[in-house]
Amino acid sequence: MTTRLTLSAPVLDAPDPHALAAFYQRLLGWTVVQNEPNWVKLRPPGGGTGLSFQTEPIYRTPTWPAVEGAQQISAHLDFEVDDLEAACEHAEATGAVLADFQPDDDVRVYLDPVGHPFCLFLPEPESPSEL
Repeated sequence: MTTRLTLSAPVLDAPDPHALAAFYQRLLGWTVVQNEPNWVKLRPPGGGTGLSFQTEPIYRTPTWPAVEGAQQISAHLDFEVDDLEAACEHAEATGAVLADFQPDDDVRVYLDPVGHPFCLFLPEPESPSEL
């Protein structure tokens, strides 16, 4: 028997999940659907995969880009945007910090208030169909 698996939400660790959730709520405009002392969950309007935050008292900020011997990132978030410049301005206004290292011209890497990296990028151009 095959069982259905649905990704409910990636979970980000933070020393204060409520503060980090508030940042992402400002960034994304999503709604808090679960709010507990050590856990917060956001969902986009209309449903879909959300984003959760949990307390991690010994959280260490990851290093971007990776440096041997330093705390490594294990995952990051990618956000497709329709206007990269406007999205960057919005991210900075909500408290994100532009990372010092930028690997590509068409992607902007930002750090959230506790150092989780996330990327803003434009959709890939559609390739012409082959006839």
